[in-house]
Amino acid sequence: MAISGRVPLLLLLGLVPVVLRPAASTVWLWLAAVALVVVADVLLAPRPVRLQVERRPVGAVRIGEPAESQVRLANDGTRRVRALVRDAWQPTAGASANRHRVSLGPGEATVLRTPLLPRRRGDLRALGVTVRAHGPLRLAARQATLDAPGHVRSLPAFPSRRHLPSRLARLRELDGRAAVRVRGQGTEFDSLREYVRGDDVRSIDWRASARNRNVVVRTWQPERDRRVVLVLDTSRTSAGRVADVPRLDSAMDATLLLAALAARAGDRVDFVAGDRRVRARLRSAGSRDVAARLQDVMADLEPVIVEADWGALAGAVTALGRQRALLVLLTPLEPAAVEEGLLPVLPTLTRHHRVVVASVRDPALEELAGRRTSVDDVYGAAAAEQALRRRRATADLLGALGVEVIDADAERLPPALADHYLSLKARGLL
Repeated sequence: MAISGRVPLLLLLGLVPVVLRPAASTVWLWLAAVALVVVADVLLAPRPVRLQVERRPVGAVRIGEPAESQVRLANDGTRRVRALVRDAWQPTAGASANRHRVSLGPGEATVLRTPLLPRRRGDLRALGVTVRAHGPLRLAARQATLDAPGHVRSLPAFPSRRHLPSRLARLRELDGRAAVRVRGQGTEFDSLREYVRGDDVRSIDWRASARNRNVVVRTWQPERDRRVVLVLDTSRTSAGRVADVPRLDSAMDATLLLAALAARAGDRVDFVAGDRRVRARLRSAGSRDVAARLQDVMADLEPVIVEADWGALAGAVTALGRQRALLVLLTPLEPAAVEEGLLPVLPTLTRHHRVVVASVRDPALEELAGRRTSVDDVYGAAAAEQALRRRRATADLLGALGVEVIDADAERLPPALADHYLSLKARGLL
């Protein structure tokens, strides 16, 4: 049961008879009358449980993008129902304008629409539909929460998808499908054609030229059907926030761009995520919709406050297959974590794969290192310089072990990683 703001006003109205007949019995009589009217109003109010509630599926949406919850409310009773209806969701679903006033006659139905704006990944669930049905005097109401299960699947954000068209255009140039032909690159033979000025003389086929009146050159195309293995670190270092965005989410963005590009290039993309244990894995087997499948797999991943077990993750990579691959480790370039956890397993990984470490860098370090307007700023700049020096030393150590390091801020990391992939593909180094 719920009472409205009219009840206190009705009680205040009782001051009039109390002033006209100042006695305790007058007060009690007025209170009893108000209580009797409120109880009668509640008894005359329609029962909310007589309403039929049906929630329509919301589906999946990327985090930060709008969605809509639709609830169909039907009155199967014989009385008109005037009610306030609240479509309740967990806070991170970002439900707004979720209180609706309805008036339904017998046999009538309506659809209530509630805007959603998810603020975190995963399955965000509805908590029920609360109906407050008022009595004829609107002094009190019956209230009940009706079960209407539902959820919206919030997928990782993919802001770097704006870089995909330009990288696909470069891929078409490498693959010879566009008007621009990249000569003398790649490792897979494509065809023979007549030599033109500007061709690499190393691509001349002397045997074929001897059988023709003109000099003939070989053309090549980038390698296809290669393996790209993406390893996403979900340990404690991925929980750090850069520009108020978790490093894990920024690494997911880079993962999606590279996976979409590699799938379009005809390469097979495999995925592993974990920390002390493997949290998710995906074998795409050359599927073109690998980015959509990756988004669904990564939606439930959250940082875990433990150290990464790179031995276990390396074992998971080996279990996917022993064929040589481009192995991309998306992990923060934190010196202590890298030196204690990753370095011991790198020799095994570099022996079988081409390894790339992609890290989200915090631009606030460079900003802090350049700020020296006060004594406190100087101390802060010294600490920032020391942190940057350790990161550079760790990157140099990884480079000495044959690992290529891409260290960029959250906005530049996805295109930088995609460009590095295209460069390796053009040089036939996958």
